[in-house]
Amino acid sequence: MAGVMNEPARDGLSVRNATVHYRAGLAKRSSESVPAAVRDVSFDVAEGEIVALIGPSGCGKSTMLRAISGLEPLSSGAIYWAGESLAAVAPHRRGFGLMFQDGQLFSHMSVAKNVAYGLSAQRVSKEEKSQRVDELLRLVGLPGYGSRAVTELSGGERQRVALARSLAPRPRLLLLDEPLSALDRSLRERLASDLARMLRETGTTAILVTHDHDEADTIADRVIAMSMGTLAS
Repeated sequence: MAGVMNEPARDGLSVRNATVHYRAGLAKRSSESVPAAVRDVSFDVAEGEIVALIGPSGCGKSTMLRAISGLEPLSSGAIYWAGESLAAVAPHRRGFGLMFQDGQLFSHMSVAKNVAYGLSAQRVSKEEKSQRVDELLRLVGLPGYGSRAVTELSGGERQRVALARSLAPRPRLLLLDEPLSALDRSLRERLASDLARMLRETGTTAILVTHDHDEADTIADRVIAMSMGTLAS
């Protein structure tokens, strides 16, 4: 959506005229001749707000999420947090969490070790780490599961562990890329309500990518529709 926003917001996330080109062919052709996965997108997410990016497959919503995380470079435009540009900030220094649809848990680690993984870089004490893991397992409805192997868990339980791991470092922004799409319909509906509750209980600022309108309405405070790489009117 071009020309509707200028200065970044003082709080939370600001995306300004973001354009991302497909990487394929960039080495041989100029970016102007390569199709844009995301084109001139601008929006804000206030601190504590949950926003859903919704649209059909291939519309650019996951690419937008990767650009916000720093995993996909912008061709033009800018992304800010609290008014400060993230252009020179490496992905692991942005303080953002990222959760994928398959959870990407470490199969050789216990549930507790998976949840605690993101705390390692924060140099918290062993006691603090244990308390945080227990707190989050209760939050996601899996108290006492810490010693279990992730290979013993159901699909829904694995996604709950993945969410707990994403929340453990207290990210200032949580990016959720189709986190429930691999689950069956009834389980997705139940977990969508649980996810909405957990994000609000923790006061987490979040962006949810989904193609499911009901899921977006259940979880998000606000829905932003995308179509063909840009914001739908």
